[in-house]
Amino acid sequence: QVQLVESGGGLVQSGGSLRLSCAASGRFFVIYDMGWYRQAPGKRRELVADITSGGSTNYVDSVKGRFTISRDNAKNTVYLQMNNLKPEDTAVYYCNADVYAEVPRRRNDYWGQGTQVTVSA
Repeated sequence: QVQLVESGGGLVQSGGSLRLSCAASGRFFVIYDMGWYRQAPGKRRELVADITSGGSTNYVDSVKGRFTISRDNAKNTVYLQMNNLKPEDTAVYYCNADVYAEVPRRRNDYWGQGTQVTVSA
């Protein structure tokens, strides 16, 4: 089994910063892309940012210049540094990883449990 455990969410004022972390554990061979998604009430889940195992990144336009995704392959961890937060960033943030697991032996998408980020005006 592969597990993704997120941390770092919370309540912050507009203009503030938060750093999310997501650590993968369990039995696996390779972690390919890792990413962060978010879902606000009444809205669809959307990709915020993702990063390949080689470090190439991709961001949704609304967070470019404010958020930075990074990863530590030795720790099987992905981070999301969020600066200049806005009320519209309020959502549950989910970690996602494309993993080739040992059991079952196959490549699959895994999700974290989600962490709430609330930005007050």
